[in-house]
Amino acid sequence: MLTTVTTMQTTNTAVGIKMKMDVDGRCMDCMFRTFERLMDRFQLNEADRQRFFQFYNVTMAKGMGLTMPQIHRELNREFFRITKIEDPYADEKLKSNLIALKIYDDFRPKVIKSQDPFDMALRLSIAGNIMDYGPNAAFDIQQTIEQVMQSQFAIDHTTELKTRLKNAKQVLYLGDNTGEIVFDKLFIEMIMHNNLTFAVRGTTVLNDATIQDAEQIGMDQVADVISNGYDAASTVLKECSQEFLDMYQSADVIISKGQGNLEGLIEEQDPRIFYLLMVKCDVIAELLNVPTGSFVVYNSKL
Repeated sequence: MLTTVTTMQTTNTAVGIKMKMDVDGRCMDCMFRTFERLMDRFQLNEADRQRFFQFYNVTMAKGMGLTMPQIHRELNREFFRITKIEDPYADEKLKSNLIALKIYDDFRPKVIKSQDPFDMALRLSIAGNIMDYGPNAAFDIQQTIEQVMQSQFAIDHTTELKTRLKNAKQVLYLGDNTGEIVFDKLFIEMIMHNNLTFAVRGTTVLNDATIQDAEQIGMDQVADVISNGYDAASTVLKECSQEFLDMYQSADVIISKGQGNLEGLIEEQDPRIFYLLMVKCDVIAELLNVPTGSFVVYNSKL
């Protein structure tokens, strides 16, 4: 039986945290492996593989002025162009949502009856961040739930997040992966804010959620759902739609889920943003000065 662990407010967690996302060779290697797995899965012929590899090399050579999300967008577009595959992760996305919905049905009454529904739902939301087919070929959501329920967060600004939410007139919640968004839905239900907007990706990219994916799990029943208008696994403000930017600018609190959104927004140094994520790679661990595999609720100004 899972039990709720009381959230502990950590101190000094922001010391030594970098505020700039540099292009890292490890990110390039991870990105390469992601596309290599896709090419193997869809059995691309040698000519198409070489076309993509050539584009990859050219993009990396000239991409030092781009962020990693922007580089990934260019590679993703080329992969779609070569393969004509509109949604490489369609099966995984559907499966992830269905798996998460079953867990949701099991955990929702437990969350409501728990000593601290907000904390328990927040932890489940962070656990859902493991459902990522980009860097991971496989993951264990049940094991991650067990772990997050028993863990002290490496950075924990939960108390401030809860306070800010109570005083906010407008909340913007930045979604990440399919499956994960089901846990976000449960957290949103526990936030109980009557003016909350949930933002998803502008189009298909990895297993990230789109408006169609969000509506599939009933997100539109608990929040207004919009697209950020951007075809990458991140939120990069200069690339987003005006509709999204209007909502971003008017929000009092912004909840940002996952590493991709953090990569796109960390340099903004926006005091309204709270980053909720599982730290899944050494690059992000070094950026935040926390162990790989740890859980984080982080505001850069606290």
